[in-house]
Amino acid sequence: MPSHVSRVSLLKMALLAGGAFAAPSLAFAQDATAAPEPQAVAEDAAPPTDAIVVTGFRQSLQAAINVKKNAVGAVDAIVAEDIAKFPDQNLAESLQRIPGISISRDAGEGRAITVRGLSSQFTRVRVNGMETVATSTDGASANRDRAFDFNVFASELFSSIVVHKTAEASLDEGSLGAVVDLNTGNPLGGKAGFTGVASVVGTYNDLSDYVGPRLAGLLSWRNDAGTFGISLSAAYQKTRVLELGNNSVRWAQARFDSVDGTPCFTRPNSGGTYVESDACDEAALAFHPRIPRYGEVKHDRERLGITGSVQFAPTDATKFSIDGLFSRFDAKREEQWGEVLLRSNERSIDVVDPVYDDNGNMVSATLNDAWVRTEHYLRKSRTEFYQVGGTWDQDIGDSLRFTLLGGFSKSNAEIPVETTMIFDDRDAQGYSFDYTDMKHPKLTFGTSVTDPANFQLAEIRDRPSSVVNRFKTVQLRTEWDVAEGFTIKAGGMWRRFNFDTEAFTRDTAVCGNGGVDRIFGTINCSASSVFGPTAVYGIPVTAALGQVFNLGNAGQPAGNTNSWLVPNLDATTALTKLYERPLALDAGNNRGVQETTKGGYLQFDAKGELLGLRYALNAGMRYVKTDQSSYGLVGSVQTTVKRSYEDWLPSANLALYPTENVIVRAAIADVMTRPTLGSLTPGGSADGFNYRVSTGNPYLEPYRATNYDLGVEWYFAPQAVLSAAWFKKAVHTFTRSASITGLTYAQTGAPISSLSPNSPAALNPSQLLEDRWTLATTVNGEGATLKGWEFAAQVPFKIFAEGFLGNFGVIANATFISSSAEYELQGPITVARLPNGNLGPLNNVTLTSTLANVSKRAYNGTLYYDDGRFSARVMGTYRSAYHEGASGTGNLLEGYGSMWNVDASVRYKVNDWLEVSVEGNNLLDTYRYRYTDIETQRNYENNHFGRNILVGARLKY
Repeated sequence: MPSHVSRVSLLKMALLAGGAFAAPSLAFAQDATAAPEPQAVAEDAAPPTDAIVVTGFRQSLQAAINVKKNAVGAVDAIVAEDIAKFPDQNLAESLQRIPGISISRDAGEGRAITVRGLSSQFTRVRVNGMETVATSTDGASANRDRAFDFNVFASELFSSIVVHKTAEASLDEGSLGAVVDLNTGNPLGGKAGFTGVASVVGTYNDLSDYVGPRLAGLLSWRNDAGTFGISLSAAYQKTRVLELGNNSVRWAQARFDSVDGTPCFTRPNSGGTYVESDACDEAALAFHPRIPRYGEVKHDRERLGITGSVQFAPTDATKFSIDGLFSRFDAKREEQWGEVLLRSNERSIDVVDPVYDDNGNMVSATLNDAWVRTEHYLRKSRTEFYQVGGTWDQDIGDSLRFTLLGGFSKSNAEIPVETTMIFDDRDAQGYSFDYTDMKHPKLTFGTSVTDPANFQLAEIRDRPSSVVNRFKTVQLRTEWDVAEGFTIKAGGMWRRFNFDTEAFTRDTAVCGNGGVDRIFGTINCSASSVFGPTAVYGIPVTAALGQVFNLGNAGQPAGNTNSWLVPNLDATTALTKLYERPLALDAGNNRGVQETTKGGYLQFDAKGELLGLRYALNAGMRYVKTDQSSYGLVGSVQTTVKRSYEDWLPSANLALYPTENVIVRAAIADVMTRPTLGSLTPGGSADGFNYRVSTGNPYLEPYRATNYDLGVEWYFAPQAVLSAAWFKKAVHTFTRSASITGLTYAQTGAPISSLSPNSPAALNPSQLLEDRWTLATTVNGEGATLKGWEFAAQVPFKIFAEGFLGNFGVIANATFISSSAEYELQGPITVARLPNGNLGPLNNVTLTSTLANVSKRAYNGTLYYDDGRFSARVMGTYRSAYHEGASGTGNLLEGYGSMWNVDASVRYKVNDWLEVSVEGNNLLDTYRYRYTDIETQRNYENNHFGRNILVGARLKY
């Protein structure tokens, strides 16, 4: 047996499994049965005769409690209030109400989840029982990996979410955090005849001043005999959100031309040798913003989702189901920035009146001979997701049953247009920045940034790309009731996952004297030009080529420059014939992985009574073999790397019932998560701006860990629960970043074709020969630890109050996590001049910090009112600061500051078929602060997205 299977884990599993063979002495009560399949949550299931019948939001809370209470492992759920009526507008925002789950937001809406401190990379998501990867292209960073983007799908398409926090042998492997089940309609669970639901909502964003539609509908039919049912649902939404704020594009160290009149080189502007002085050394070793800027990001999004389900149950023992899901997510991202390009241009810049803080930052200064730049960026993207799955559920007699599941999915994320046009003024005088207030800097241009005569069109870029994820699976699950209270589960599975990405570029720098030859692809620039001899480094800007941008409320202080000229995209792309240029292969970003997994499991479930104490348990072993084939460009050679590895994953869950309403749970499991796909491909990408080559590593081991869980739950009244849980994740293998500095470009192994043509390294080939390059990759590292507590309360006031007050209730949870991991990073430069005259290199630093994406504290609270006709909710969420991992240019771990969000909703049921609603998201218009160094909290960006108000009506037939 492989060495990574802990003997202690196996022994603990065997001890727990031993109870499975003890003859149960008492039939198990209904509330202690094994967890139902997600599809078992039927919208119109008849309640027990002694149950308290509730509807709406309170009904969904009770249904979720039932799923949690009936499970053996640690499970939480969110159930729709009614058909096509999920409690929240976004699935991620619903999930954050579950203890231990935090979310990250993009353009003001939930996008990805973190479960018990582990990011979405460590969470497996299944739709109707089949693993799913939904790739998207929108956001500051596109998701092109295993992580699931919850903003791709409309919440109205789903009937329930079930979150499995502890592992079972019968659950799909691949998660260190959780397995999340998203479930669509169940037509056989509905009433006989036709059922129709439609909702019409208008969404208003107060920052973009835009009103967009949100439409949803469902139509289902079931025959009187309950043997055949069909359903079809659809949802459509169109939004526009503005993201306003500032951005530094990280901070860096570099030597300037002069400081307060003291020359730092023997020759001004370029060449010469460095002259050491206190003023020049202090400026060189201090961190300054690389590209300080304010601007606007406009997010136009259009989302369409369709689900369909057909179910046929010819007998009580047989049921066939076919489920289909389609989603299309169109996004247009437009950015307009006014900035100064210090990055790589410090050598020609004169610094006046610099001010330094205690963290070694140049927080304010005036710059002369600065590169003033304005940018206009446009990205158009489309994500299309398809999934078709089928299941055959069959009972063979009274004690044996099986489920055969098969299906496929495909997710295409295409970016046909990713265009940037740039105006430069490369000798601007009197620019000043002031980051004394890191979140709200003051940026002031000394020369006119609205006069076209001051600018030239200096760079043009277009970077089309696409990512395709494909998934196929076949699974067989069997169950045999050996005796009362004792079941054996066994199954096998085969899965194949393909990830392929390709990218191209039309990038170029515009040459002096108009740059016609360079624009149309010739390497060397020509002295002749149809644009005339007045051009210095680009094409002279006219009023027809530009447009004035006016910055709105971005949190800027008084005195900030708020208007500047940006390129007109239509005019500049037409002039340069950008889209007629042939596509050049972006060599480092053409790569892929095929991953095939096959394996099986054996699990024992038991329930009964031992020494007067009721119990339920499951224990088993899961085996999986992973075959991996990855390809990418190494040097100039297309390379394919193949490898295989195996995992044996024991797990056990135990539930004890000291009283009818108290459950004590314990679990232990060996778990694994495969590395990110981008890290598994050979070859990589080259950054000619920061002189860095990043490459993958096909030989990375999976993340492997042993998870421990212990919890107690008290169901003290209908719709009520108090719970506490302790968890620990002992991570045995963890990947980490590693780098080598002081290389020439040739020594990195990257092809010249990986460089962007407009990067400083490509424009000045002599830089390829300098020993200034860094080669960065991901390697297998040591383990890490994570442990924490979850506390949750769901309390309806009707327990202690009647009438009006009794219609109120509270849902609250809190999570506290501590974690520790070591990171090997590149830290600040400490020497202003080496013996060879160069600026000293970045220093290797070992830093101990929390795990990436782990917030030490997270809180969520909801105060609700529901009397069956009128309902209202106010929801608040808090997440403390967290880092995302390695930064760059000498900064140590970048991440986000703490965030506090408030949402609210009001609904009124006019009659049995009509309901009206008003909802508000992000009512505090919370700013999202991102830092670029965990120790000094240097500004990366600080943005806000506005409030969203939704007004609508829902009709049901």
